[in-house]
Amino acid sequence: MAISSAAVRRPSLGADAGRAPRGRGHGRAAAILMSPFFLLFTAVTLAPIGYAVYLSLYRTERSGLGFGGASNVFVGLGNYGRALGDSVYRLGFLHVVEYGVIYVPTMLAAAIAGALLLDSSLARASRLCQLLYFMPSQVPGILAALIWLYLYTPHVSPVISLLTHVGATPNLGQTGWLLPAMANVAIWQYTGYNIVICYAALKAVPRELIEASRVDGASELRTALSIKLPLIGPAATLAGLMTMVGVLQLFTEPLVLNSIAPGSIGAQWSPNLYIFNAAFTNDDFATAAAGSILLALISGALSFVVIRVTRRWREIS
Repeated sequence: MAISSAAVRRPSLGADAGRAPRGRGHGRAAAILMSPFFLLFTAVTLAPIGYAVYLSLYRTERSGLGFGGASNVFVGLGNYGRALGDSVYRLGFLHVVEYGVIYVPTMLAAAIAGALLLDSSLARASRLCQLLYFMPSQVPGILAALIWLYLYTPHVSPVISLLTHVGATPNLGQTGWLLPAMANVAIWQYTGYNIVICYAALKAVPRELIEASRVDGASELRTALSIKLPLIGPAATLAGLMTMVGVLQLFTEPLVLNSIAPGSIGAQWSPNLYIFNAAFTNDDFATAAAGSILLALISGALSFVVIRVTRRWREIS
């Protein structure tokens, strides 16, 4: 009996000993396969962020009426105070908040409604509809803004002509028209992308729950509101989070639409435009770097708050 027990134990020890090198080999293989990603991430993300932080702590000063050369002087958080002390920079955040109040709820409501319609039993050719919805998101942002610039230009646009014929007189110089018109560009471009995200979450909803609701006599609308909608909350939260971060990075739409509403959209209308103007118009890279870091910190803080609030809301519900 003792001999047979030892015989049984010996192979297991040999198997364990032979498994260890294989695990180390798998770890090395995983490190080699992931190294290109980390190298690229370091080169295009971490290194630029680090350089921006460095630029934000120094300021270029010239002496001798510009003939004595220039030197980088350490100013600490002085550039951050300079950016925050500029009322134009602060006003840019107010502009994007007003823009986001219109854009975010409208886009999310349209995305969720579109996904629910695609997942309903009334939907036809859902794959074709997904493709058609998703196509605008593949249009580069600058091209999308140029398309809508044409559609917003008076005496050229068929849309403006149609609105004028029905009694409406659009004037992008007024805030009541400007912000919805600007939000419409992003809604057209990104709603389809978020429809696909929400629709993918709907396909993960257990079919047994939906069948049970139909057996109980629930209508299509009741099933969508009571079963499907609560279960795609995490996907809708993700879409909303990405949308809000995108709102803070608003750049293309006001830059392009400035040509038809110069009195309403200035060269520094949003924080990103302020940073762009500081760097490439005023050659003030220190203030631009500080403004960029501040914008990144605000985006990170907003993401943290949204995640915490939605997580607590899901726990309560």
